[in-house]
Amino acid sequence: MRTGSPMLTGYRVLDMTQYVAGPTCCRMLAEFGAEVIKVELAPDGDRTRTSGFKPLDPALARVTQSTYFFQQNHSKQSLAINWRLPRALELLRAIAAKIDVLVEAFTPGVMARAGLGYEDLRRLHPALIMCSISLAGQSGPLSDKPGYDYIGSAYAGVSDLLGEPGRPPAHQGTSIGDSLCGMTAASAVLAALLHRERTGEGQYIDAALIDTYFHTHQNSVPRVALQHGQFVPQRSGRFHPEGSGGAYRYRGDEWIYLIATEERWPDLARALGAPQWLDDPRFKTRRDRRINGEALAAAIEQQLSRFPTRQAAVAALEKAHVPVAPILTLNEAMEHPHLRHRGTVRRVRDPFIGEFDIPGRPVKLSAWPEKEQLKAPLLGEDNERVLKELLDLSDREIAALYSEGVLIRDPKLRDSPELSRS
Repeated sequence: MRTGSPMLTGYRVLDMTQYVAGPTCCRMLAEFGAEVIKVELAPDGDRTRTSGFKPLDPALARVTQSTYFFQQNHSKQSLAINWRLPRALELLRAIAAKIDVLVEAFTPGVMARAGLGYEDLRRLHPALIMCSISLAGQSGPLSDKPGYDYIGSAYAGVSDLLGEPGRPPAHQGTSIGDSLCGMTAASAVLAALLHRERTGEGQYIDAALIDTYFHTHQNSVPRVALQHGQFVPQRSGRFHPEGSGGAYRYRGDEWIYLIATEERWPDLARALGAPQWLDDPRFKTRRDRRINGEALAAAIEQQLSRFPTRQAAVAALEKAHVPVAPILTLNEAMEHPHLRHRGTVRRVRDPFIGEFDIPGRPVKLSAWPEKEQLKAPLLGEDNERVLKELLDLSDREIAALYSEGVLIRDPKLRDSPELSRS
């Protein structure tokens, strides 16, 4: 049961971001109860509106909605504006003076040139918390460089560790850096809000993809530093770089991931019916097992194939307290009862797209469970609401903004102004 208002009720966030990192930050704040106003730029709004699956009904072909946009921007309001016009910038500055948090993800310098930099806005609103998300941060030799998740991974020395030894670096299949950077930025915003509650001070947050990626290095950074560059981490492919496990084929396209730490190595050998490995000089120590990884993999896979099913092999290893899991396809993961039970896979419905799954909130809170019903706004759906509530504009003034091209909105809203999906 919910125990009252959401934790961030009463806080307003202006979301001036696109794609994944910034929208993830603001979506987390929205899920915690903040009122998030997403600023979308003319003419088409957030670029993810044209990605992912869109409405299949030909009658809705012009509706600016997609599964990609829904996943990253549900629980927000949409203010769609042509910020190249001076009047639009005036409106954004006025709105910035009425909010608690502004999150932006433009290339460094863009906001300042528009008169929306932190130093400009703090003069209007000293308690403002502003968070900038970028590839490389607001200072340093790379600070003016635009980029995306994978560019950050490349600069942080992470991409070089992906793939098989002696082969080219591999491409990672998910936006790990974007998502992690967004969640890290959200945690910084929450800390800044707490600081403001105690002191009344606003502040500026500089979040960078490269910094976030570099933070993920497990223990190699001090090793490289202490060995004065003589140690160079190498790609280890499907095996753990320390020789304590990896991905092993069961049969065909079925794989198992297992971890055999030093204390669990005897348990692994016995669970697989191969106690003789404990006396094999090739496998005596973790270093031996790393050096002879291919031979060990062949031996493990031979023993795994003797089990009647992959689940039987996993069960035998689990019984021996060996950390193990079947390597599931995304399709299998989405149907796993555990992920369904926890809401890790969340079923949603959009009136234009239909029913589909998106990831659930990555953390669970006892005082504020996830909302059962979610919605994502159409382009410009909340123009009138935002401008009336924050700036007290009249219907006549708002109509003039539309005629001047300052405001834009989805054709569905233009053709059916009474449409409401609240």
